[in-house]
Amino acid sequence: MARERVQTHIPPATHLFMESMISVALCVGAAGCVQAQEAQQSSTDESWTATRDTTLVNTNPSRTTESHTKSGNRTIDKQTVEVLGPDGRYQTLSETEVETVHTDSGTTRTVVRTYVPDGNGESKLAQTTEEEARTTANGDAHVVRKTSTADVNGSLQVVQREVTDTRNVSPDVEETKSTAYQPDSYGGFAQTQQTQQLKTRKAADSVEVKEKTLLPDGNGNWGVSDVTEKTIKHDGKNRITEERVSQADLEGRLSESSRTVSTETETTTGEKRKTVEIYSNYAPGYADSSLHLNWRTTTIQKKDSSGEITEGQVEEPSWGNPSDSPKVTARTKYVVTYAFSGTQQTKTVEARDGGGNFSVVSVETQKSDQATPTQKPTPPADKPH
Repeated sequence: MARERVQTHIPPATHLFMESMISVALCVGAAGCVQAQEAQQSSTDESWTATRDTTLVNTNPSRTTESHTKSGNRTIDKQTVEVLGPDGRYQTLSETEVETVHTDSGTTRTVVRTYVPDGNGESKLAQTTEEEARTTANGDAHVVRKTSTADVNGSLQVVQREVTDTRNVSPDVEETKSTAYQPDSYGGFAQTQQTQQLKTRKAADSVEVKEKTLLPDGNGNWGVSDVTEKTIKHDGKNRITEERVSQADLEGRLSESSRTVSTETETTTGEKRKTVEIYSNYAPGYADSSLHLNWRTTTIQKKDSSGEITEGQVEEPSWGNPSDSPKVTARTKYVVTYAFSGTQQTKTVEARDGGGNFSVVSVETQKSDQATPTQKPTPPADKPH
């Protein structure tokens, strides 16, 4: 499948708290998301639905409904987001449909359709993303992706194309090159970005990844915009990931702008702990040429036959004083309860107010008829999943 390029970015101070809230929620919910994906992949024909209700302080409640249907080589995933209107009824905010078809053993076609309501409340197609991924027997891959958006008349216009090629340079080295195209003034397409990635497998199951992003300079030349270097080290069930991002200045000189260190551990009883630290030359109300601890999240996950509980917290430095010890600014608690009819999930986010006290800012509940882990069929030992 095609890779989504994500550039490390330290948000402005006015948005840092909201970014922290979102990131913690994603981090805490990751285990549940992975579990759901694994369940989807373990069955040949299946369907399930899930409804998630979210309440934010000083914000209208929202509701997210998801469904998954798989039949043979075709899968349909739908997500509908609704918000409570002034009349007390839910109104559709957006709809997304992902259709995946495995045409043969080496080819997958995926179409993502996004719908939004018009002025009359009727659902209109706003954007589509079409992707075809082909994989050869030796592991090489060729992916073509096309994104189209609707104009004022509702007609779809291609706004970006992306071509990605991955090949095995050697048994331990994988090279991926990606080129993005956008419409030019002549009615064709012009290259707007190139990405080059080299992944090397090292001893002891470690991995090194180096990725360069190149942008045109307007004179027909390409210059390096940023470089990301990542190292992943495994030690049994423990893993340490370190990522460094260097960005170019106006003269093309690279300097490290951020660093992310992630540590994941698992005890013999199955308890999982993950800590993510982000260092940057930017901190709330402060900026210089040195890297400072900008943000730290910690999550602890425990689970048994009845469900799982994941608790997390966000730590940030004081405004304008990055050298001070970071303080806890937000806490999350994510509870999943297994039942015969499916799963129930509750996620609560608390934030520290100006007086130093914690108060609830977000509550999210979800019910799903998806099979619980105890209901999942055990895959044959000779078929990894």
